Amino acid sequence: MDRRSFLTIATTSAATLAFPAIVCSQGKEPVRIGFPLPLTGPFAAIASDMKQGAELAIDELNGKGGILGRKVELFVRDDQLKPQVGAQRTQELIEKEKCQFIVGGLAAHVQMAINEQTKKAKVLFISTSQSDEITAKPDASPITFHEALNPTITSRVVGKWVMENLGKKWWIVYADYAWGKQNNAVLSETNKKHGGTILGSTPYPLGSAEFSAHLPKIQAAKPEVLVSVTPGADNIAFLKQVKSFGMQNQMKIAQPLHWISVAKQGGPELYQDIYAGINFYWELADSIPEAKKYVEGFQKKFGTPPGDYGVYAYSAIMEVARGSELAKTTDADKVADALRKSPVYNHFKGKQWWRTCDNKSIQDMWIVKGRGPGKTRGDWGLLEVVARVPANEEFDRTCKEKGHA
Repeated sequence: MDRRSFLTIATTSAATLAFPAIVCSQGKEPVRIGFPLPLTGPFAAIASDMKQGAELAIDELNGKGGILGRKVELFVRDDQLKPQVGAQRTQELIEKEKCQFIVGGLAAHVQMAINEQTKKAKVLFISTSQSDEITAKPDASPITFHEALNPTITSRVVGKWVMENLGKKWWIVYADYAWGKQNNAVLSETNKKHGGTILGSTPYPLGSAEFSAHLPKIQAAKPEVLVSVTPGADNIAFLKQVKSFGMQNQMKIAQPLHWISVAKQGGPELYQDIYAGINFYWELADSIPEAKKYVEGFQKKFGTPPGDYGVYAYSAIMEVARGSELAKTTDADKVADALRKSPVYNHFKGKQWWRTCDNKSIQDMWIVKGRGPGKTRGDWGLLEVVARVPANEEFDRTCKEKGHA
């Protein structure tokens, strides 16, 4: 496959211009944060939310004097959802742009390629994409951190809730790449553990969202729950085809995650009564002070409520800053040690913490369902919170299971 033609998008934050009172040490090199993510392709809407979350973090940091008195700059690159492109963009960010930190990634297979480059260059990387491998041997490293949820946590939490509330006979449709396979495995394991039955499973190629040939077979099996592991734009295509077959009236539909930006594209007619997990929802601002602060800042800057993945980018950059201030340096090993020694943080939704044995973020998540037409809260109030699931390390694999001593 020809991978020599790449689309590159670079942005450097000029946040200091908006804060004339900012005091950053003159003559010091800025702190540069590289941010590879798929600005084009099926994850483009989610990536746009992440880019905005990162830009908000940069604005806030520079408004308070930067990191260690140094201006913070953000360098965004399009990884095109391709591992080789992600690796090349990361190498460019480190070698050409002299980035001291890398934050980002929005696909399990791409973030692994990013991680290989950061480990080689001894640059601290905070991943913002779901993956089970990123914190497990051999991919884990002392300078690799994982801010996002992972498939094990997500599908154990959502799977258990679905078993208890929607039904025990499932059919799973999943994207045939790392994230989809991982969720399928964990969902199947969770279903079995709680006495359920997997009537069948259907893999499909990511980005090739044609399901009509498979849906009659699923209908004939009569599952109580159709579980959709179809990310990004594929999720919209899948639900449209399911609706065209009338399946939403024949069975419950659940998925590991809702993505607010994707639900906005699909609309309430498509997402009504679709159940899923989520790491953050902007209506949490009604009950969580940190969420209120984040939502208000985002709305002021961008004119809309934030999505769910932008908070990963925002929080990861804030942790780069917190770790650097604690360590009083941008040295990767010292910043990583500082974060492990002071693992608790709270930037947008309540207490989170780094599990020190694998640098995994442990955090709350929520079960939500789509609201129907006429029941939304404005243009972006598409989801209704059904349940909160408090952070618990037991939802993830143990560090021993991940290969850590």
